[in-house]
Amino acid sequence: MLEEHVTLETLITDSIARKHLHKASLRHSVETAENAYELANERGLCIDVGTKAGLLHDIGHTSWEHQGEWDYESYNYFDIHTIKGAERAHELLILKGEDWAKAREIALAILFHSSSSPISESVELTPMQQLVSDADDLDKENYKELKEGAHHEFDIDYAEALERVRRLDLLVYRKLDNCHQRCEECGGRVGELSGKKE
Repeated sequence: MLEEHVTLETLITDSIARKHLHKASLRHSVETAENAYELANERGLCIDVGTKAGLLHDIGHTSWEHQGEWDYESYNYFDIHTIKGAERAHELLILKGEDWAKAREIALAILFHSSSSPISESVELTPMQQLVSDADDLDKENYKELKEGAHHEFDIDYAEALERVRRLDLLVYRKLDNCHQRCEECGGRVGELSGKKE
């Protein structure tokens, strides 16, 4: 049984997340976490790190609006949401008691998830960083027929977001509870983190 595991619900219900996640849409954050879960399963990567990075990947967003409309041109030029998001997510994760190595990997995945950030222009992404970028892009694909940035304009209410996160937490928990393999992303063994001996 996993002990003191920081859940997605723990993160999404925190006041920091409640204040900032809606700026990029709760729907997009939850959808990206769900995409990250699927991709982590397919690629054999840590689903705990992937889903948390997916959920928090846009926590650094601010409102990029001009006369009530999404201003993608300004966002694309001035955006530093990856930098702000990595810092904000790391602070939240440590505050909630996340393993330090995992918090670092999640923050780095957030830092490099978007091509809109000049910081990621010449960086070769790790598999986890690529996973979070791909999970984000999968949701963007659903809205590609609309204007650029439209995936941030469609939202769900908090109750639906919470229900979907709880469902995802259960899936993650089941995987972690049965995992005895080395977790490359956190540098430890999930079994050791949960108090199990291999």
